[in-house]
Amino acid sequence: MRLNSARIHQMAATVVERLQARGLLEFQGKSEPVVQSVESAITTELHAEDRLNADVRDMLKQFEREFNEGRADYQKMFSMVKQKLIKERNIVL
Repeated sequence: MRLNSARIHQMAATVVERLQARGLLEFQGKSEPVVQSVESAITTELHAEDRLNADVRDMLKQFEREFNEGRADYQKMFSMVKQKLIKERNIVL
């Protein structure tokens, strides 16, 4: 996961504040439970991308020799395989 928990919490709090400021979100009591729910959703989505990236890395291990010999570009292949898996698995990032 690229973001630490403090950054994710800050993002979640900002989302809740902006939705409330625009009148799109109303709640009674404190906002912290709502922020925690948004934070949980963000974390879940980030973990999904981490799992996808791990799957891509595992798939590309079979081409390690080609990458080392310069016959294939790892970053280009990573991107292509990731996009293919996103379509196959109907993932929204």
